[in-house]
Amino acid sequence: MTAHSPTIEAETTTLSGAEMVVRALIDQGVEVLFGYPGGAVLPIYDALFAEPRLQHVLVRHEQGATHAAEGYARSTGKPGVVLVTSGPGATNAVTGIVDALMDSIPLIVITGQVATHLIGTDAFQECDTIGITRPCTKHNYLVKDVADLPRILHEAFHIATSGRPGPVVIDIPKDVQFAKGAYQGPAEVKHVHNYAPRTKGDPGRIAEAAAMIAKARRPILYTGGGVINAGPEASRLLREFAELTGAPVTSTLMGLGAFPAASPQWLGMLGMHGSFEANNAMHDCDVMIAVGARFDDRVTGRLDAFAPGSRKIHIDIDASSIGKNVRADIGIVGDAGSVLADLIEIWKSKSYGLDQRALADWWKQIDIWRARDSFRYAPDSKLIKPQYAVQRLYEATKDRDTYITTEVGQHQMWAAQFYRFEEPNRWMTSGGLGTMGYGLPAAVGVQMAHPGSLVIDIAGDASVQMTMQEMSTAVQYGLPIKIFILNNEWMGMVRQWQQLLHGERYSHSYSSSLPDFVKLAEAYGGVGFRAETPDELDGLIAEMIAVDKPVIFDCRVTKEENCFPMIPSGKAHNEMIMAEEARDLGSIIDDAGKRLV
Repeated sequence: MTAHSPTIEAETTTLSGAEMVVRALIDQGVEVLFGYPGGAVLPIYDALFAEPRLQHVLVRHEQGATHAAEGYARSTGKPGVVLVTSGPGATNAVTGIVDALMDSIPLIVITGQVATHLIGTDAFQECDTIGITRPCTKHNYLVKDVADLPRILHEAFHIATSGRPGPVVIDIPKDVQFAKGAYQGPAEVKHVHNYAPRTKGDPGRIAEAAAMIAKARRPILYTGGGVINAGPEASRLLREFAELTGAPVTSTLMGLGAFPAASPQWLGMLGMHGSFEANNAMHDCDVMIAVGARFDDRVTGRLDAFAPGSRKIHIDIDASSIGKNVRADIGIVGDAGSVLADLIEIWKSKSYGLDQRALADWWKQIDIWRARDSFRYAPDSKLIKPQYAVQRLYEATKDRDTYITTEVGQHQMWAAQFYRFEEPNRWMTSGGLGTMGYGLPAAVGVQMAHPGSLVIDIAGDASVQMTMQEMSTAVQYGLPIKIFILNNEWMGMVRQWQQLLHGERYSHSYSSSLPDFVKLAEAYGGVGFRAETPDELDGLIAEMIAVDKPVIFDCRVTKEENCFPMIPSGKAHNEMIMAEEARDLGSIIDDAGKRLV
């Protein structure tokens, strides 16, 4: 910014559309946004040039902007903000927008659009952004009049952050950005949409739920990302309720950290690659309390065999999620924290308690399942097992202020299994959409939010290449993120499924021309490390942590290690395949020998 560049002063009431965007972001408390300029959004970038209160992070690809904003949002609880141009700028952002929708991440995505009189003429860099993003946003807007812009901007923040969070797109034509109008602040605008999601649960249903839980003999708390979205107090209340009842607790991939992994009540993650004890407990429970989880297919397995003898209580902020996949005996629409607080109050006022003898028998059975040690793997003194690499990374970082992001694949599941989280908002991963390339830009966003913290992307050699260009962003902004690649030279999860389900026909899943990741790090201006044997791993991890620069760590792991336990698609929770059973490949094909769907 030049010395004579004016700031947008607080007393200004008549502003251009572009200035309104910048002013609204400041009024909404935004400090950081992620974006990439282009012709249709240059007026907004010009307004940003004159505003020192907003820090813009220039990414290398618009998908990187959305994932960085997701990482920022997930680690802070604040909305992430993205600014991109029209046409390819908007379409490049779609993957991250869908990712945010699937995982309930609050994003404000501002896109430029061609001038209003050119819309529909196939103008340069024109696309139907509203039509394209309608099915993959919580809401979207095309701003046709600058007079509507202040209301839309503030309304978008309200919609993105309340109820079940999600992405909102605001498409602003270039002439609207130049037009002048009266700016209104958040308290002055009158919302057109009367969006007021229910946060307080129905007292009668909460009382019914408490009574049902009190009669349980084999209860389980099934928790999800909704607990984390509800804020730190919701995680605290979950811990309090678990302690009051003595019930076991499990979590989805997105919910890791809401309940401490160090607690003896923690069963680990459930689902396709979840623990033996968590999946069996879900299958055999008699009362299931689902809090902020949506019963997706990776958790339920075969629906008609999902927890067949249980009564189900479903607590969720999103009314449409209740009963969508699994019938709930008691459905409670409300914020996870609010409902848990009311549940705890009723539990205490009624002096409820579980049958201790039945609960002891339940824990005895769970301990039998635990003794199976379902994440056990065969150690190797000469080669690095991927599980061992994550364990050593955890031991080196567990006492630090650490945030973990991941890409998608085997490494993601090993990270979920072997990296133990004690707090919420420390684990950033792509759950619903399963987006390869998520972790590196997400780490950029997390590091922007927490500049003094240790931020590590546990990556795969295939996934990380999808957004590797964001290493340049990290270098430009001095973000000392650590990219810890479990390099097995395969698309690991694809290879695993091809081995187990497709007759070992490895169709296009081998990476035969990987870059030298150490030289690549250096080419970007970062630092590279490579570990090839177990005995050098701890020392090199320590060196990686000590470096105050972006790092790519090439951890050469065994090439054909598979991720177990595994529930094959179409199978029930108690039909897990364990590592020692996987040698009999026929055991994971259904009786008819048909390909599993």
